[in-house]
Amino acid sequence: MGFFDLFAEEEQDKEKRNNEKQRQVRNEGQDKEFANEAHLDLREEELDIHKHRVETGDVELHKQIVEEEKEVNVPVSHDQVIIEQRAVDHEPTEEPISAEETMHIPVTAERVDVEKHTVVTGEVTAHKRSVEETEQVHDVLHKEVAEVEKHGDAEVINED
Repeated sequence: MGFFDLFAEEEQDKEKRNNEKQRQVRNEGQDKEFANEAHLDLREEELDIHKHRVETGDVELHKQIVEEEKEVNVPVSHDQVIIEQRAVDHEPTEEPISAEETMHIPVTAERVDVEKHTVVTGEVTAHKRSVEETEQVHDVLHKEVAEVEKHGDAEVINED
């Protein structure tokens, strides 16, 4: 066998395979002749279920400043000078009348100073959690089922 004979054989094999494929395509959908054994593929549909996340909304967490008027009673004190005069029984004294005499009495009072400072009174946290629930999906599926029809005295043994 020569070098070119190999190519010729390959071409013949390709041609045979193509002819077989064409016969199979022509026979699809038609009754098949029974040789020694028959083969029928049964098919059915199944559901392909895929999940994906979509954004359904959002939550914003922020602070806002509000004003609140507060009234606080603070006790404060101050000094009062009480002048009392009383009569004396004209008792004699050794002290002469002198120049003016002055007495100094300091008077004090509490004043309220108001300042403000900031303190932490609480905290707010936010987190997400995933909740799983069940959703029903409805669809119609098609399925091929083999039917065996007997005509005449044909004996059928069904081996499942």
